[in-house]
Amino acid sequence: MRRCLHALLLLLASSSLFAAAPRTVVLDVRQMTCSLCGVTVRKALEKTPGVLSALVDAQRKTATVRFDPDRTSPAALAQVVTRAGYPATPHREPHP
Repeated sequence: MRRCLHALLLLLASSSLFAAAPRTVVLDVRQMTCSLCGVTVRKALEKTPGVLSALVDAQRKTATVRFDPDRTSPAALAQVVTRAGYPATPHREPHP
């Protein structure tokens, strides 16, 4: 029994080694005209499974999103923002 528990703990510890590192994407977000628009976009992103953080700049019309690539993708994040009423597309993906 003790050997099985030890093997299970080793397996669980090693599985985290295979988890993908968080990534960051910058979304171009159109039709944001004020800071309240930015709040709406940020809240929509933060509700999305896999999103670790979202920083929205209404003046530059961008959203910088840090996310778990095992749970979501840049295209899916752009869709979330678009469904919130602000058409969005992935702009660039800086290195993590």
